[in-house]
Amino acid sequence: MSLHTWWLFLMMTFLVSATPGPNMLLVMSSSARFGFQAALATMAGCMVVMILMMGISAAGLGALLQSFPTVFNTLRWLGAAYLAYLGIQCWRAPVAQEADGSVAKACAVPSNASLFRQGVLVAGSNPKAILFAVAFLPQFLDASAPQLPQFTVLLLTFAVIEAGWYMVYAGSGKTLANFLRRASVLKMFNRATGGVFVGFAAVMAAVRN
Repeated sequence: MSLHTWWLFLMMTFLVSATPGPNMLLVMSSSARFGFQAALATMAGCMVVMILMMGISAAGLGALLQSFPTVFNTLRWLGAAYLAYLGIQCWRAPVAQEADGSVAKACAVPSNASLFRQGVLVAGSNPKAILFAVAFLPQFLDASAPQLPQFTVLLLTFAVIEAGWYMVYAGSGKTLANFLRRASVLKMFNRATGGVFVGFAAVMAAVRN
């Protein structure tokens, strides 16, 4: 793999990772609703799955999905159903308020295990993440050179960029948290977030293999 190829991969990965999607929205929402520390568990879940998918990609996941499109469709429908479930949960999240309109009590923070699991489920069923692993990354590997060193470089490059964007979105969520102290604003945020998750679910359900 030439230096030019690596730079091209870096720039394209930077743009692809920056694009808002279910993973980034989940990280931002976790940070805004439960705090930056809670968002770290969500990030970890997303990152573990993304790296795992790329590792499996090197072992031939792309060929598996091409041979058995039902596998991709199953993941797609499960992901759509889970995103719709998250959207409904966000939309219906109760918000108690004081007499002055401020949030009466912060919502209970889910356990790190629960947040990690959410990250795993969303990232693992996200067609964008799957296609990135099985179709995008392999294009930058030089078939005439040893594969493992190239794959390691690309994987580390991706991990640094993806984690960096997770931190940016989590930081945005932390900033949003300052505006969510009023019950009316928090309720609107929950409904907007829920609506976006349901929208992602609809898009995911419409994806064709």
